[in-house]
Amino acid sequence: MKTTSFLANIPSKMILLVILISTNFYSCNSFKKLNNAQRGAIIGVGTGAAMGAAIGRKSKNPAIYAIVGSAVGGIAGTFVGKYMDKQAEKLKKDLDVLADVERVGEGIKITMKSGVLFDFNSSKINPTVNENLIKFSETLKQYPDTEILVAGHTDNVGTEAYNMKLSQQRAEAVAAVLKANNVSKSRLTVLGYGEKDAVADNTLESGREQNRRVEFAIVANDKLKKEATKATGETSLK
Repeated sequence: MKTTSFLANIPSKMILLVILISTNFYSCNSFKKLNNAQRGAIIGVGTGAAMGAAIGRKSKNPAIYAIVGSAVGGIAGTFVGKYMDKQAEKLKKDLDVLADVERVGEGIKITMKSGVLFDFNSSKINPTVNENLIKFSETLKQYPDTEILVAGHTDNVGTEAYNMKLSQQRAEAVAAVLKANNVSKSRLTVLGYGEKDAVADNTLESGREQNRRVEFAIVANDKLKKEATKATGETSLK
């Protein structure tokens, strides 16, 4: 299982600009403000989120949009990052070979391979991964001050409408396991992106396999952000 850094490929001046802007506007960024019309857009609203989109567009990845767009920035962001560090290490053990766990900025990005989670053309979770998902749920409960985006993705085989429906069903199936294991529904935003946000070449089977996935973005909720700014003596505009 690889741990990579998305921000390592972003110019330092751009990162600094995002931090400065999102520090002032973070209170506007929340999964709870999403609606279905925002599926293809950045998660969140406001100038800070727009800057997150500018970075995230390079990867066409909603999870990256969500993490960068919800950043606190500054010293408070470091406080949030430490909270995420501990959680990420535990999640790597929980998910083992089931997923790639990456620390990105102030959040955590998790990519689960659909081929492991589901049979072909199915949204029924394979029983063999239930134990890992239960452990995943337990760790999420140990770190309650986060919001979680669950994003389903497919390859481009089949119609766009069918792929959108399947991606939504698969994201909902994973979210259902989390909720069944007492992860609060209020923390979860569940969206299907269909074939829109490919991360690899759909003309190759190896690429299509990478595109069939369920991703998570784990970010600080408002409570954690306020605690971070208070603990570090920083202030934020509302």
